[in-house]
Amino acid sequence: MTTPRTAQTVTPPTFTSYVQARGPVLLRAARSLTSNPSDAEDLLQTALTKTYLAWERIEDHRALDGYVRRALLNTRTSLWRKRRVDEYAVDELPEPDPLPEPDPAEQQAIRDAMWRAVVKLPARQRAMVVLRYYEDLSEASTAEVLGVSVGTVKSAVSRALAKLREDEELAEVAHRDSQAMAA
Repeated sequence: MTTPRTAQTVTPPTFTSYVQARGPVLLRAARSLTSNPSDAEDLLQTALTKTYLAWERIEDHRALDGYVRRALLNTRTSLWRKRRVDEYAVDELPEPDPLPEPDPAEQQAIRDAMWRAVVKLPARQRAMVVLRYYEDLSEASTAEVLGVSVGTVKSAVSRALAKLREDEELAEVAHRDSQAMAA
């Protein structure tokens, strides 16, 4: 036979003893809700104030941590909703000034000068430049189309680009365009 056990009466903790025992744990919970340690302390203080006011109404003192955590979360949510918003509705959106678009006539002048410079190149170099940069073929594809080695394409294109850089008409048009864009 079993002997009946007498129910042990557990004295609920006082508010002060609860805060002393669980304070560090609750502060960690508050810090997980805010990014600033000072805000976490304020949040915990507010939640503990709410808990103190409801202390006599809390029936199950084993669930105090859950009650305080819920108070922390509710308080944080209320503070978040009440926060000051630094954005205001306005009639016009503050858009940045658009970048100046290049003049189509100047762009055409550069393209024309570039083509005149390309036409001045020897036929083989011109063919390689057109295939590489106008048709956008790779060095290997250009070599295959022209029936030469990749090294030949690389060296011929390099010499052609050097000639294009030295072309006076092209340099003059490009210089005018860069001055116009800077103004």
